[in-house]
Amino acid sequence: MTELVDLTERLVAIPSHEDATAAGDAVESWLRAETDARVERDAVGNVLAYREPPGGSGRVGGDETLALVGHHDVVPPAERQTVGEGTDGEYVVEHRDGRLRGRGTADMKGSLAACLLAFRDATPPADRRLAFASFVGEEEGGTGARHAISEGFTPDRAVVAEGSTGYSAPGVTDVAVAHKGRRASTLVARGTAAHASEPEAGENAIYRASDAIDVVRDLDAPSATVFGESVTGSLAVTIVEGGETWNVIPERCAVTIDERTVPGDRADLGRVEEAVTGVEWSVDQDLPPMACEEAEFADAALSVAREVHDAGGRESADHDPGAPEPEHVSKPHATDAGWLAEAGAACLVWGAAEPGEAHTDTESVGIDVLERCRRIYRGICEREA
Repeated sequence: MTELVDLTERLVAIPSHEDATAAGDAVESWLRAETDARVERDAVGNVLAYREPPGGSGRVGGDETLALVGHHDVVPPAERQTVGEGTDGEYVVEHRDGRLRGRGTADMKGSLAACLLAFRDATPPADRRLAFASFVGEEEGGTGARHAISEGFTPDRAVVAEGSTGYSAPGVTDVAVAHKGRRASTLVARGTAAHASEPEAGENAIYRASDAIDVVRDLDAPSATVFGESVTGSLAVTIVEGGETWNVIPERCAVTIDERTVPGDRADLGRVEEAVTGVEWSVDQDLPPMACEEAEFADAALSVAREVHDAGGRESADHDPGAPEPEHVSKPHATDAGWLAEAGAACLVWGAAEPGEAHTDTESVGIDVLERCRRIYRGICEREA
């Protein structure tokens, strides 16, 4: 476990919120020093590595490729998470109360370190190619994942090491078979400006925007079912901007909509343009949802998760034979698994972070959970199914 903690601390200490180059350098150098894998660094800074099966062809894609996937960029740290003044110095990493604390411990350099060790140590079946990917730009809409996919990164199966711990029960590392996407939209209502003392001489864009908001409120939120797990999206107006001064009828009003999409379903936002004159709808960002399309992979992963949990419990002095077991769950947040699934990979999300830890100024991850994830990742790499 010391090696896992040391590697996590090393990766977390490297600033990677504005420029992830140094963190990528560390991942690349570790792979070159610790493995005999074929290691690549692409044009945007992604780190990719491949362990070929005996007699393998060396091609990237194919039905026999299983990838462990993470990212080494992070969101900006709080001042308390850096050394010295401001947020530009080396990140603070604390080891306290069985947890590692600091920016990136949960999201997701801890699980990334667990992936690296599993990638190195696993003995996969003879016909399985192992791949590893650490992307840049995950926190900026998946720019690194999209670039890698466009350049041919197309594993058949992928484990994306975002958080799945504590969803079904506290402390349990579950297997996420689905997650929501995010579609950010803007409705622009246009009217005609006039002096506010003669409102009938103009057309109030804010009134039109209000009518559009009423239509949005009446739309059904998207929903789906994945392996019996209900996934329900949402739809919310989050920003309204219109008008320039108190005595002029506004000629423009913009409405921002946050929609959490689900596999196979979207809200019918196009209806707004049909229902309200002078309103235009545009999409600003569309992060895809994810649903695992391969039941065998999802069931095998759940079996590995339960085996590792059971083994850890038996090793514990206060083992409770009735303790909760991992389950198939869904996540509310978009991840790079959405882009990989859209490209044809069967994806699962499976990692150490717990709800409420990522992107906070108290971010942390349990060391015992990181070790559990290392064993889980190795287990899925080695499993025959």
